[in-house]
Amino acid sequence: MSDFRKAAEEWLAQDPDPGTRAELRAVLDAGDGRALADRFGSRLEFGTAGLRGELGAGPNRMNRVTVMRAAAGLAATLPANAHVVVGFDARHKSAAFADDTAAVLTGAGHTVEVFAEPVPTPVVAHAVRTSRAAAGVVVTASHNPPRDNGYKVYWGDGAQIVPPLDAEISAAIDAVGRVDELPRGTAWRVRDDLTPYLDAVSGLRLGDARDVSIVYTPMHGVGLGVLRAAFAAAGFPAPAVVPEQADPDPDFPTVAFPNPEEPGALDLALALAAERDADLVIANDPDADRCAVAVPAPSGWRVLTGDEVGGLLAEHVLRHTSGGDRLVVTTIVSSSLLGSIARAHGVRFAESLTGFKWIMKAGTDADRLVFGYEEALGYSVGDDRGVPVNDKDGVSAALAVAALAAEAARDGRTLLDLLDDQARRYGLHATAQVSVRVDDLSKIAATMSRLRAEPPARLGGRAVETFDDLARPSGGLPPTDGLRFRLAGGARVVIRPSGTEPKLKCYLEAVVPVEGDVADARGRAEAALEALRRDVAQLVS
Repeated sequence: MSDFRKAAEEWLAQDPDPGTRAELRAVLDAGDGRALADRFGSRLEFGTAGLRGELGAGPNRMNRVTVMRAAAGLAATLPANAHVVVGFDARHKSAAFADDTAAVLTGAGHTVEVFAEPVPTPVVAHAVRTSRAAAGVVVTASHNPPRDNGYKVYWGDGAQIVPPLDAEISAAIDAVGRVDELPRGTAWRVRDDLTPYLDAVSGLRLGDARDVSIVYTPMHGVGLGVLRAAFAAAGFPAPAVVPEQADPDPDFPTVAFPNPEEPGALDLALALAAERDADLVIANDPDADRCAVAVPAPSGWRVLTGDEVGGLLAEHVLRHTSGGDRLVVTTIVSSSLLGSIARAHGVRFAESLTGFKWIMKAGTDADRLVFGYEEALGYSVGDDRGVPVNDKDGVSAALAVAALAAEAARDGRTLLDLLDDQARRYGLHATAQVSVRVDDLSKIAATMSRLRAEPPARLGGRAVETFDDLARPSGGLPPTDGLRFRLAGGARVVIRPSGTEPKLKCYLEAVVPVEGDVADARGRAEAALEALRRDVAQLVS
């Protein structure tokens, strides 16, 4: 404990935040060895997702010292006098972390622009590329619980960083000394013009149908103002907004987790949509880079999966674009449907590792990316000019979903009808997840090691035909901590640790041919998924 006390005292001596100083002093005065070990026994690792963790004092927490060290490491990695764009969401400490980032970067001789107010993450990603900045930073923890915050880094192409750049920045962070000795500047610029982003996303050429009634929730995040402006610029009627979730609130009081994928997160939006007899529910997560969709169904409102929305948007984009150089991309854990859609439309298709940092690196220089998605409600929607944002964007995705729904309604159809069309054309691709949240991350590593050593021979009543350890380079993909099981009859299971949460995530897919009624095929697919759920849950428990 003496080593942790010494580290804590050194931390106190350089921490500029009276709140975290008081917190740490209380821990020291109480002699709480466990709390000290939790804060100082390890540190948040800087990786391709940047930093993300619980707010508090110490290197294993998000705080002003951690953020200034990250900014100094980034500053050392950049070329001299680089231009950096900084944005932030409405979480606790986000504005202060953005100011600290700007102060350290300008103190290191770089030119910095900081958004005047909290903005969606894709707004910053767009600004990095279009303003020809060398890098960008967004202070956000996206859909994590309210006690968390994070730090995401973009490079000059407006996409998230990938190896080996993350390791270079991490090594530079390790070389940073005391943060109270870092030079801090004050002469950064304030950026308040959202017009370039709004023009780019509202001008997407994806059809002219606009008659659709929408209920929208920003889930206590920062999406409302930008989405309203984008809808107005594109000619859509203003959506009805869930009043309890309209304003930014870092405590997210109406949801257990501010993630549209979590059970119950959309309850208020669905209730308002039923009351208003709306055509569509659209939800963004708190930093508005993800988009969830729900539609009315005979038995009540149905929330579409990320794979279902991905398949629908892919065909909508391909119907409104042209050229054999078009590229569509999804990840190894998303549905295999996109590959079938690409072949039917005569366009190029690529698979990537999980995450938009990899989606944006897929394909070749000869490819023109028009659509990319991942099953976790992330979409990059483009037109013949390509994609406006080199990352997932919940605002442009919302516009594209609204255009798709309006176009279907004009033809007397619904999104559910379009899903049935795809099932008849390509077979029914049904997907589901099993997630195991842990308190001890070592349990995830132990489970992955056990499955590598003893992979199952059968899952869901199907033989495992091939087993891929994705930690070994395969099929042109970089190595990653994941396991893929291909099963008899067109089913598949992928197991991997979450990159942003303490979870082990299992992705299930069953492909069922449609020979008659689509409803019958859906029943068979659900039975197949349920069998997989049971076996996979037992496998990873």
